Amino acid sequence: MKSYTMDKLEETIAYKFHDKGLLMQALTHSSYSNEQKQGNRENYERLEFLGDAVLELVSSEYLFHAHKTIPEGELTKRRASMVCEPSLAFCAKDLELGMYMRLGKGEESTGGRTRESIIADGMESLIGAIYLDSGMEEAKKFIYRFILNDLEDKQLFYDSKSNLQEVVQGNFKDELIYELAGESGPEHNKSFTVRVRLGQEVWGEGTGKTKKAAEQKAAYQALLKLREKGYVFKKH
Repeated sequence: MKSYTMDKLEETIAYKFHDKGLLMQALTHSSYSNEQKQGNRENYERLEFLGDAVLELVSSEYLFHAHKTIPEGELTKRRASMVCEPSLAFCAKDLELGMYMRLGKGEESTGGRTRESIIADGMESLIGAIYLDSGMEEAKKFIYRFILNDLEDKQLFYDSKSNLQEVVQGNFKDELIYELAGESGPEHNKSFTVRVRLGQEVWGEGTGKTKKAAEQKAAYQALLKLREKGYVFKKH
């Protein structure tokens, strides 16, 4: 059975903290600090605030140098898609970050470890902690390694529904249909499964905590199949 220790997380992110307290704080949700009567200064919210600013600066610099002819408005749009909650959650899942976080019993019992809002915040707080522990250079390395890497596939995921709509309109006569295939879980922690069809053929299926998230994942699966068949997607 895999262990989710602080040492294991440091190994996964290839960064060793000088101040272990910063790492612990970065992984502490307010529900845990409230249960332990630690006060708000012991949870990740302040680190998240700092990490958000560092991430915005690094991603802005990356886009500025990578796309020398794109105007300001388009750069702003691209940055927003790269650092939005679903995007950061997508990156956090690769690290299994939710499994390392300290949550209150109530939050954990209602699926907090996989909740996009929590694990996306965790990514930002981790960036803030690394920045305080070692400065901008190490924070930048983390962002490049775990957020700005493999951008082509990530951009495909972020824009999956609009990308899928474009390729279908340009290459198929069949209508693109998203259909709810099922719901599971208690009312306060439901999961939705959505299928995307072209005509009568199912091209993708996805499950998420909202119908919108499930549609996005279904569209992404459809895009991967279309890419295998040689279809090319526009870069937004």
